[in-house]
Amino acid sequence: MSLVTLLPTLISAHGHVTGIVADGTWYTGWNAEMKYQNPIPATAGWQADNLDNGFVTPSDFGSANIICHKSAKNGNTYIPAKPGSKITFLWNTWPVSHKGPVFDYIAPCNGDCATVSPSSLKFTKFNQGAWISGSDPGTWVTDDLVKNNNSWTTTIPSNLAPGNYVIRHEIIALHAASQANGAQAYPQCVNFKIEGSGTQQLSGGVTATSFYKATDPGIQFNLYSKFTGYTIPGPAVQKLKRGERGHAREWIGEE
Repeated sequence: MSLVTLLPTLISAHGHVTGIVADGTWYTGWNAEMKYQNPIPATAGWQADNLDNGFVTPSDFGSANIICHKSAKNGNTYIPAKPGSKITFLWNTWPVSHKGPVFDYIAPCNGDCATVSPSSLKFTKFNQGAWISGSDPGTWVTDDLVKNNNSWTTTIPSNLAPGNYVIRHEIIALHAASQANGAQAYPQCVNFKIEGSGTQQLSGGVTATSFYKATDPGIQFNLYSKFTGYTIPGPAVQKLKRGERGHAREWIGEE
């Protein structure tokens, strides 16, 4: 392995979602330092044992840690939003070397997201981005995230039925993914209370523990090589129907 290939794997600064902006209003995300406060502040962001801004490895992709990060606990409040709301996830930091795909999933809680079992959440992928151009390492959507002050904006599916939902926002860093167990997943979960009069009920979602395998071509991937494409891991973006002026049309999120 060359020194150029090795250096990115030594970088230890990663990140977490420190805040969420919904329809122009700021909401505090989970910060692991909060666990030392008494009482622990109420947050829509799920608590996680990521004080080191750490990650979930492919060897853990079948465990509960991949759902909402390591030793995650339910968020105990909600961010209000509505179908079509713009949602921005603000990371405290993100290294430009940590290139890879970015995903947004959503799951209905079918009750209170503060008490739902994480393993029961059935997630639908509604937005994703990954490789853009070039190789070794090329340009990725994470480069845009860094340029946008470490932020990522997505849109709540239009016509989504009101209720309580968990949105799972995730970056998978590929700088060390040429090695077995080298990819780094950074899942972040946030509770949302969707308002309005939408009628779209989600169906066909899957549990996060079935999203990825360690040997998937988009998980074990040599970023520092000459490549001409990238196979995005996980389920496909689901097409969701929405009503508009009395007609139904498809909405597939932002690419």
